[in-house]
Amino acid sequence: MHAVTPDSDLCTPRSASLQGFSASGFHRIAYTEWGDPGNPHVIVCAHGLTRNGRDFDWLARHLARDARVVCPDIVGRGDSDWLADPAQYGYPQYLADMTALIARVTTSQVNTPAHTAASARVDWVGTSMGGLIGMMLAAAPRTPIRRLVMNDIGPVLAREGLTRIATYAGSDPRFDSVEAFAAWLGELFRPWGAFTAALTDVQLQHLVRYSMRTFDDADGRTTFGLRYDPAIADGFRGKVFERDIELWPIWDTVEIPVLILRGAESEILRSDTARMMCERRPTPGASTALLEFTGIGHAPALADADQIAAVAAFLLED
Repeated sequence: MHAVTPDSDLCTPRSASLQGFSASGFHRIAYTEWGDPGNPHVIVCAHGLTRNGRDFDWLARHLARDARVVCPDIVGRGDSDWLADPAQYGYPQYLADMTALIARVTTSQVNTPAHTAASARVDWVGTSMGGLIGMMLAAAPRTPIRRLVMNDIGPVLAREGLTRIATYAGSDPRFDSVEAFAAWLGELFRPWGAFTAALTDVQLQHLVRYSMRTFDDADGRTTFGLRYDPAIADGFRGKVFERDIELWPIWDTVEIPVLILRGAESEILRSDTARMMCERRPTPGASTALLEFTGIGHAPALADADQIAAVAAFLLED
């Protein structure tokens, strides 16, 4: 048994970081951590292309009494460093960084009571890009991932959704007020369905706060913009996708239980793709469950009680 931590501490986020490495040198990877740092059950929550780890605050707070929850800012986003060479932004770098993160949060528990590195249990919750990172890690031989939640993403990326993302990913607008930034962000999410409509006013304020960066401009003005490096989308911005992107060979190699979450209005994960993901899992132990949420586009925010309960039931059932 690991030492008991008071509930008030479990539900309080802690900021931490580790060093990643690219061809340009070292970079800082920031993450937010919840729960008992000695808990051997670790849940990593990875965000979408232009988002950051604070998207998972509601889910993490719920899970924190039963697990150690780690929510990274993928390099180039949130509080993590921006890469010196934008060409390094991509899945090989993200996989390397997340492997380093898993090593950090599992081996850091070795000296806790009755714990060994081998006893660590790692689950992965990934929204969009974060789900693809999780799928790739889960497909690797001797993966440390025990269970995988793929939030509105799969091995077929619909061309229409990719084209829509390419219209805004990497944009770098600046605003003179928080209110103007918040209004723009709301309009940005509107085409995806009810992503923001499902959130309370407090949750919307949280979304704005952690999506925003303050800039002190050379002319002395303070402006407000997005908390990411626009270069994360250099190979993506403005592109029209004429074909879907298919990753079935990776999916077919995943041999752990998977929970698929889908917004019923999603333009990224089609309903037929989600159903096929379930049908192509003949491997014993590779159970797959699919849940759809009506009135939601890409992607479920994991801030609603029903969404949180579904994820918790899957990850904490044993």
